[in-house]
Amino acid sequence: MLLAQSHEQASVWKGFNKVEFSFQNTKAWYVMPKQALPGNPWVWRAHFPTWHTDMDSILLSRGFHVAYVNTNDLFAHPKAMQVWDAFYDYLVKEKQFAPKVALEGVSRGGLYVYGWAKRNPDKVSCIYAEAPVCDPKSWPGGKGKGQGSPKDWASWLELNKLTEETAKTFDDIPLNDLAGLASFKVPILHVIGLNDKIVPPSENSDILIANYIKLGGPATVVPMTRGEQALEGHHFTIEHPEMLANFIFDNSVPVLKPLSHAPYIEVNRGLANAYEKFRTTKKGTVAFLGGSITHNPGWRNKTSKYLQEHFPETEFTFIAAGIPSLGSTPHAFRFQRDVLEKGTPDLLFVEAAVNDRGNGFSEKAQIKGLEGILRQMYAKNPKANVVLMAFAEPAKNADYDAGKEPIEVNVHQRIAKYYGASYINLAREVYDRINAGEFSWKYDFKDLHPSPYGQEIYFQTIKELLKLNPDSTTAGIVKLPVPIDKFSYEKAKYHPVAEAKKLEGFKIDPDWKPADNVSTRPGFVNVPMLVGETAKASFEFDFKGRAVGIAIISGPDTGKISYSIDGKKAQTMDLFTQWSTQLHLPWYLMLADELSSGKHTLMVNIAQEKNEKSVGNACRVVYFLVNE
Repeated sequence: MLLAQSHEQASVWKGFNKVEFSFQNTKAWYVMPKQALPGNPWVWRAHFPTWHTDMDSILLSRGFHVAYVNTNDLFAHPKAMQVWDAFYDYLVKEKQFAPKVALEGVSRGGLYVYGWAKRNPDKVSCIYAEAPVCDPKSWPGGKGKGQGSPKDWASWLELNKLTEETAKTFDDIPLNDLAGLASFKVPILHVIGLNDKIVPPSENSDILIANYIKLGGPATVVPMTRGEQALEGHHFTIEHPEMLANFIFDNSVPVLKPLSHAPYIEVNRGLANAYEKFRTTKKGTVAFLGGSITHNPGWRNKTSKYLQEHFPETEFTFIAAGIPSLGSTPHAFRFQRDVLEKGTPDLLFVEAAVNDRGNGFSEKAQIKGLEGILRQMYAKNPKANVVLMAFAEPAKNADYDAGKEPIEVNVHQRIAKYYGASYINLAREVYDRINAGEFSWKYDFKDLHPSPYGQEIYFQTIKELLKLNPDSTTAGIVKLPVPIDKFSYEKAKYHPVAEAKKLEGFKIDPDWKPADNVSTRPGFVNVPMLVGETAKASFEFDFKGRAVGIAIISGPDTGKISYSIDGKKAQTMDLFTQWSTQLHLPWYLMLADELSSGKHTLMVNIAQEKNEKSVGNACRVVYFLVNE
């Protein structure tokens, strides 16, 4: 006899013990096998959980659990997906169900299983879909061959706040955004009726399967042609349910247990302030500051979407401040212009570890840069919450192989802990998952600019942080501690090149663009540029502050400079980089960053000699960098 907990009710379903309970104010249940398989594999049924249950009976007899939560009439709206997230966590963390679940979606249940699977591809062992709805415009919309359902279509439009016109471009449907799911090689199997006039395969399964295969996802379609075809071909007899049960069994057993995200997350002060602001004011500003891994679509877009779904009544402003090639020093100097002038963040995501490594910034420079960003942030908004992230790359993997912690990872962690910012060590997580045999760098992650698979790895860990219920005791104003480095870039700003004086051989090009057709970075072309292209050209720059530098464009014809501050001994610097032959690269150079406070003068000359790989002597300055 099943002993139910106080909030549970025990019953019997097809000879198996069933546990029914209320979950987030809706009905939920799971059915228990007589003898569970190791790891507790399970099937999660979407809409119509009592329809065609032969396969479920077979799986129960083989040791699977079967579960269901009632989010009916929500058509896989984000409200439903939030319930599904919580239900999954409950069953996996509280009831020790397997970390990967087999999803089973019948008819409109297809909206649910694909809606959740695309948001959580790492948590799905396989998908079984029976005559699944894959495009609401087909059903309930009836905008193609299908009959549609006017009542359900009206409900779907109202739920998603759409009109007949805006529904045409609504893209959060199973047919789209399958790359992440396909990259995890999640097997899918559709059974269809060839003459289904309610959910025509040509508008649903045919398109989804084709899209999925093109992305590299494994897919199978089995038409059901024997037996009764009812409800305009939408209801059909299921042939060989044992074969379908085998599909789920073979892709779920043995149970795989991926590494937990938790060891790579340090909450510190957490996100209590930001979450309180989102909930109480119904407004929120979230900024993403980083290099190309932030600039490129992927984890950033998914994080924004998750926040919108997690706080559906909140009006968000998202500031995308990712610029390829830039690390912590550039971020500190551009933070005012690229972030604060566009809005005051309640929540700030920062990544710099990859470019700090690649661009050769010293440990001390990294501390000055990251500390400067956080001090600027808290000075502007003492209640802001910050998340620092260290992303993965081969050089960091090599450090871990050698038993060393990468300097950049350590700096991010130290700064986060010192200021109470949340921290995620994605570099270590990727390394550990590769060593655990979960995936490979070469064929799955592929590059430091991650594949869709890698982007999902990043996002799912970030999502685990976002899902945590913030500790309210950590809310409140952040009181700035003394800086770790008194010369940190906490008052770092751009100064325009128009402030240069005594130009000899230099001129200001108000709308610079290259004449050699070599590629550029957005924001560093068609902008004012201080340009000198011949040896002995010179300029001066007066400034007030403790640090000075130049943001230059380093292209194929970049030369060397000689510079001095306040007439002291001149130093030489090569402006040419290993990437300069391929790109007019934004390159940030600190010329002095531990000066006494007060007024100073920078003098710059283009040197006669140049890098042997360069085809010229050019010096192109896009900004002066000053830390007051």
